Amino acid sequence: MISIEELYNIYNSHPIISTDTRNITRNSLFFALKGDHFNGNDFAKKALENGASFAICDEKTESDSRIIRVENVLKTLQELSIYHRNTLKIPIIGITGTNGKTTTKELLYTILKTKYSVLATLGNLNNHIGVPLTLLSITNQHEMAIIEMGANHIGEIADLCEISKPTHGIITNIGKAHLEGFGSIEGVIQTKRALYDYVINKHGKLIVDSDNELLMSLSENTDRFLYGENSGNIIGKISINAPQISVLVEEKNTQINTQLVGSYNLKNILAAIATGRLFNIDIKTIANALSSYQPQNNRSQLIKGKDNTIIMDAYNANPSSMNESLNNLQNISHNNKVLILGDMLELGTESIKEHQKIIDKIKKMELSQCILIGECFFKFPKTATINTFQNTSDAILFLEKNPILKALILVKGSRGLKLEKILPHIHKS
Repeated sequence: MISIEELYNIYNSHPIISTDTRNITRNSLFFALKGDHFNGNDFAKKALENGASFAICDEKTESDSRIIRVENVLKTLQELSIYHRNTLKIPIIGITGTNGKTTTKELLYTILKTKYSVLATLGNLNNHIGVPLTLLSITNQHEMAIIEMGANHIGEIADLCEISKPTHGIITNIGKAHLEGFGSIEGVIQTKRALYDYVINKHGKLIVDSDNELLMSLSENTDRFLYGENSGNIIGKISINAPQISVLVEEKNTQINTQLVGSYNLKNILAAIATGRLFNIDIKTIANALSSYQPQNNRSQLIKGKDNTIIMDAYNANPSSMNESLNNLQNISHNNKVLILGDMLELGTESIKEHQKIIDKIKKMELSQCILIGECFFKFPKTATINTFQNTSDAILFLEKNPILKALILVKGSRGLKLEKILPHIHKS
């Protein structure tokens, strides 16, 4: 078996990692990872044919000098990334949280790249595979990196910290999500706080929301840089919510106009500003960078069409993010508000209770109509303004017969519902 040191020498000559034969980069290393429905070992030969220089496998394959046998491909990928991480002398900013971690990462990247050569997690490659792949993308040209860390089971953040070894840590918030895997909110807290614990033990720096009692408690008596609405190194408030938000920051009385929708994004913005200031980027440069940032991938996007204005926030949903989205909609002035909500998935035994809370909240809102989609919401009775559908396809059929016009529409739900399929049926450019 090859040693990690020997493999790292090969990686230095072929520093691009591929895991999918459909988009092999020439002269890369192909790691034959396994999933629930695929086995990368079966595609090793194809990877080499498509241009990979070597294939790392953990099962017997065809005899080829370019196939490197290891005991476990995933473990080898992780160990290689740790070996590489240990050669790096740059700041690594770790970001986790129940909501907002990807948006915070994108905002922070937008700010930091104005002064530094920065690498940030692509998309949401934030798990036990994505984090090693991100680390192995860091070159000697990069001056810092932003590593997003996601988790849906106890202990995962601690594992990702051991791989990425962050020097700085941001927890956006801690709320109810993936309770099926965590078991309880206590399990979520235990898992997320691992980022703080790691950075504290390594004498790094935390960037903390001063308004969040739990995060302040978890980071007590540590080296931390604070942001918030009322106190901290960076203080800011929403100045406009119509529905794109503007933020007024106390430093030099700076107004920052953004293209983000949702007052819940205030803390994501302040976390990014605080980290930017910590790394000596001036507030005017930060303001310009944030103003230029355009949200994508169904995250806090405002889509204006001929018939409707749509708040598209359908990348994911859990009780805390759903409540924040509903609160935000309530605070926007419009005489024809419509909700299209999908189930909040992976809530385990809490699912019915949490969906009932959302329905109770909806009934108190001033809405023209509400469309609820998914197996959970479908179990609840319809009302004069609330229609329920088992799936997105059924909801689309309803919308085709009952078009929505002149409305402000919030679309929010878990990724598994694929609510983006609804967009063509409520939006005309």
